[in-house]
Amino acid sequence: MPNPSLLILAGDGIGPEVMAETRRVIDWFGARRGLAFDVTEGLVGGAAIDAHGTPLADATMAAAQAADAVLLGAVGGPKWDNLPFDQKPERGLLRLRKEMDLFANLRPAVCFAALAGASTLKPEVIGGLDIVIVRELTSGIYFGSPRGIVTEGGQRVGINTQRYTEGEIARVARAAFALARQRSGRVCSMEKANVMESGVLWREVVQAVHDAEFADVALSHMYADAGAMQLVRAPKQFDVIVTDNLFGDLLSDLAAMLTGSIGMLPSASLGAPAAGGRPKALYEPVHGSAPDIAGKGIANPLAAILSFGMALRYSFGQGAEADRLDRAVERVLAGGIRTGDLLQLPGRKPVGTKAMGDAVLAGLEADLAAG
Repeated sequence: MPNPSLLILAGDGIGPEVMAETRRVIDWFGARRGLAFDVTEGLVGGAAIDAHGTPLADATMAAAQAADAVLLGAVGGPKWDNLPFDQKPERGLLRLRKEMDLFANLRPAVCFAALAGASTLKPEVIGGLDIVIVRELTSGIYFGSPRGIVTEGGQRVGINTQRYTEGEIARVARAAFALARQRSGRVCSMEKANVMESGVLWREVVQAVHDAEFADVALSHMYADAGAMQLVRAPKQFDVIVTDNLFGDLLSDLAAMLTGSIGMLPSASLGAPAAGGRPKALYEPVHGSAPDIAGKGIANPLAAILSFGMALRYSFGQGAEADRLDRAVERVLAGGIRTGDLLQLPGRKPVGTKAMGDAVLAGLEADLAAG
């Protein structure tokens, strides 16, 4: 059998730095666990603009479609801020999501025990947090038409359209319910059915999918603004949250900071199963390109490394090895090793990107030795 294929798109900013450490972890699993991957690399975002004049070359798009999974670092930066909107680095990422039809974005928010004190919330509120936000990723206000800036009555008007079909809502609801079955069996659907017709449809379709196919999963509904309040009041009441593209964008970033640092959080964007049952998939850290620290060797690579862990779990059926990687990261943090974004221990100096990668590899070896 051929090795599964991985396409690495390091991108811009700190992307190449954190993906270099992720590549070392990938190589460790090949050498030490017999999980070898055929890895290729490509350009996306600003790096692709500089090389090819486009944020995503057609050949790279084709490679992404053919790969078993894609690992992406980050896109964007001030160098490309003045480009026309449809030529900006972020359009490369949006093209990947749209053409691969990656409709379900999974963003876990897990508070590692050693980082409970790093959150702005009290440790007793945040300790043990383990939730997942499932965000619809290929429709809604970011893709709806009409859109643009037009002139009406002598003044400019910005237009974006929130649009969802029943099918688009149903498929992401199914993804959330299926995920909940593997966890604590609870889903909270968030929308704004009190003021938005799209929210009314969202609530009706999610309820219908639940009643017809997932009656064993507990379902609740909440307005998205109330959900934001509850996430900072009592986040552990949730297990799986399913929501639309816009609200998912906002709520997942809010949930990211509950854990102490956005530099800790991975994500998975999944599509429908392809040939062989494996879904189209793209994995990326939530943190973005962080151009202010790019090239300094101080970025936290853990979110990128944990994104590979999600690939092990969701694309390659290696849940036990994903758990091993989680334990290695927990071991590193428990040992007091921190990058600057996590530093909270008096008298300790932060480590750099490569040193954190070294620590994760040592943690994997320790976990292997512990049996």
